[in-house]
Amino acid sequence: MESEADKNDDPDKEQETVSFAFDRMTVARFRETFPRARWSDALQAWTVPGTTARRRIDRWLVAEAARRNPFEQERGRDAYEFEPILSPYLSVYDRGFRIRTPYSRTVVEELRQIPFARWNGDEKVWEVPYASYDDLQHRWETIEAAAKRNEPEERRKRAEARKGTEEEAQAKRRSVERRRKRLPVPSDDLPPPDRPVATIRYGIVVFTEVTGELVDSEEVAELYPHADEEHVWAMWRSPTADELVHTWPARAEPGDDELARGWWQPTLDELREARRKAKARRRGEIRVQ
Repeated sequence: MESEADKNDDPDKEQETVSFAFDRMTVARFRETFPRARWSDALQAWTVPGTTARRRIDRWLVAEAARRNPFEQERGRDAYEFEPILSPYLSVYDRGFRIRTPYSRTVVEELRQIPFARWNGDEKVWEVPYASYDDLQHRWETIEAAAKRNEPEERRKRAEARKGTEEEAQAKRRSVERRRKRLPVPSDDLPPPDRPVATIRYGIVVFTEVTGELVDSEEVAELYPHADEEHVWAMWRSPTADELVHTWPARAEPGDDELARGWWQPTLDELREARRKAKARRRGEIRVQ
């Protein structure tokens, strides 16, 4: 059932989400700083309205991390001095650590799991407080390996090694197919039109049209092994940030039948990632204008 807080949320308004470990005093400080914040049962997070919400949330997270437990901050600082992470991707500042790496989805996913880690958009770095050093150290091997793989020179070497190989040819075929913005769907179980749904190959999309053209299963077997003679082509586009905000997540992970047909109601994690990307695209478009 929809909670009272969810009813009060206006998805048309600009808003951001934030979640943190429950603690009565922390929640009280949060509500005092953000009196218009509402808890969303669907998102399992607090929603904060306003065009400056992200910036205000980040400032609050920094202050909360600093005050959370001075002993934890000192313990993290001491742990770093005793067993430091020595890496060109990590530097120290007054409140903790700054991590600057080439873009990597793995790096972002790992850092998002660290308590009170935050993206500093002005400096283009991730910031992690001293108190979270144990978590950072635990994940650092994965973070650094992913960062090294995404260095421009390493990417160039891999591209050179792929030249003329079947791997390169496959990558080109996948790229050409993606530009067609189409997917095979079961003719007897069509996806809902004009509504964000999750797919195996392209993440969350909005289907705009079912052409009715039958899929040649042999021709597309490499890219769509699940498609057979009962599938037809459906055209898609990327969802907007507003459409993603209006989309409620599924209550459970997709089952085998949903995975087999190729589309399903998106989960909360899928929606959060898609909303983040959509907002980043929108910010980029605004800067270009």
